[in-house]
Amino acid sequence: MERTVPATPSDDAPAPASVAGLLDGMPRQRERGGTVAAETPVTPPATAAPDTRLRVLRLRRLFPTPAGTPFTFVYGAVLAVVSLVAAHLDPAVVHALHQGSSTDVAHLVRTPVLVLVASALWIAGGMLSPYAVALLFVLTALERRIGGVRTAGVFLLGHVGATLATEVPIGLAVLVGHLPASSLHRLDYGVSFGVAASLGALAGLLGPWLRWPLLALFGWMLVTDLIAFTDPMTDWGHLIALTIGVATWPAARRWHRARQLLATVPDQCG
Repeated sequence: MERTVPATPSDDAPAPASVAGLLDGMPRQRERGGTVAAETPVTPPATAAPDTRLRVLRLRRLFPTPAGTPFTFVYGAVLAVVSLVAAHLDPAVVHALHQGSSTDVAHLVRTPVLVLVASALWIAGGMLSPYAVALLFVLTALERRIGGVRTAGVFLLGHVGATLATEVPIGLAVLVGHLPASSLHRLDYGVSFGVAASLGALAGLLGPWLRWPLLALFGWMLVTDLIAFTDPMTDWGHLIALTIGVATWPAARRWHRARQLLATVPDQCG
């Protein structure tokens, strides 16, 4: 009987299926393409730090700074000091100061420049009033778009224009006998006319999706106050100041484009 000796597997022969399964976990040489892929450094995923810094920078632009918005920063600081001092004075003294700063007809006839400046140093309700918050954000946003001098001009245009538009008719009405002489000493002071004009001008520099809701909301508030008839002349003054601000849209947009052009010149030169 012939005995058969099993053949010895050579080194080049493929491993049996059962043995190959055991060798799957052993290291082996990769393909050429796999080697290149393994040697390529893996780029770590981008972190959220740049996005966070960008959000912080955007939030900081909402507030005035000495370098970015000098007019708003200085004016806001003056208003804060005046409000702080007034909070520690006797109420009778504060009332006397308000009367001396009032832009009524009697004061406008005698010292127009003095009372127009002095009345813009008071905020009705102090630094925590809605108009104080609006002044801070509205003037900051407007100044970053058109500059400090032009922002001051828009504010003064609304402050002076709305004051004269409401006080001159009162003086004429007293002259013809439709109002008593006591109307010449009506108490009128504050920054609200300037804020309303600045908000109107700022709306023209915003996108339509923000411009019209902002104007509609603020206009609705002013009309509601006018319907309440608690202080009709001041309420009319707010609407007039808002209209003055809207009337500055062509100039404000031209100033904004010029400021953007100047901002791009250094970048192109660099």
